[in-house]
Amino acid sequence: MAVTIVDHLGFRPLSTPTATVLRSIPPHFLSSAAHTALLMLPTRVAPFAMVSNSNSASCSSLSCNLQSTKAFVVPRRSLMSTLILSSCLFSQTESNFAFAQPTIGFKEYIDSFDGYSFDYPKNWIQVRGANADIFFRDPYVLDENLSVEVSSPSSSKYKSVEDLGPPEEAGKAVLRQYLTEFMSTRLGVKRESSILSTSSTVADDGKMYYQIEVNIKSFASNNELAVMPEDRVVRMEWNRRYLSVLGVENNQLYELRLQVPENVFVEEENDLRKVMASFRVNKLSA
Repeated sequence: MAVTIVDHLGFRPLSTPTATVLRSIPPHFLSSAAHTALLMLPTRVAPFAMVSNSNSASCSSLSCNLQSTKAFVVPRRSLMSTLILSSCLFSQTESNFAFAQPTIGFKEYIDSFDGYSFDYPKNWIQVRGANADIFFRDPYVLDENLSVEVSSPSSSKYKSVEDLGPPEEAGKAVLRQYLTEFMSTRLGVKRESSILSTSSTVADDGKMYYQIEVNIKSFASNNELAVMPEDRVVRMEWNRRYLSVLGVENNQLYELRLQVPENVFVEEENDLRKVMASFRVNKLSA
């Protein structure tokens, strides 16, 4: 298919066919179906036939009209390939850029029963039934979410977050808890983890909060039952950052948890840190 422009002389094809332009797309941006459809596009299309305004002995008006009509005919296979390629390109683009959503503001969540509050992106949705006191997640990036954990009032008698020790010790405890929760019984699964940062801060409510950041990577074999080591190729399943904010009130330990893929964290770090800074624990009325 050739891209055409119109001038006072008639239709004239551009020098570069559409198929050539499409072939310049890097293969890794295309699915296998899109790449196959792209290869089926014609590499060259003959220019459109031009119809002379004057009658000549060498070309009758009927034959010229037939040539012009044939020039505009698109082969069925090329048309179908183009349609398939277009749908694959659009679907691939949507999946690649789904996480790059613009910032649309925040909403405040207040739990007056348990005694805490925080701000969260207002396009995030609440998921009920999750194993947490409250759970929100990004509607586009399913691995990006936040939750709040509250210790049992009958089994905990915290007076301050400093009861956990310094932030470094609290960070080790938080990482151990994450690794315990993500423990897998699958063969060939390996986890790598590290504490990225630990800090303490006194918020505008006069209370001290600990902020912990850890990274966890999960690796797994694509064929864990293979006998030969060379057949057990290990690949990374996911690479995530976990951010925790710890606070104490009402003799209970409160933890705000944020989970986000590392590549998404690079783009949304400012928003996620705003969520962390907004977390407050509140005194419950007797």
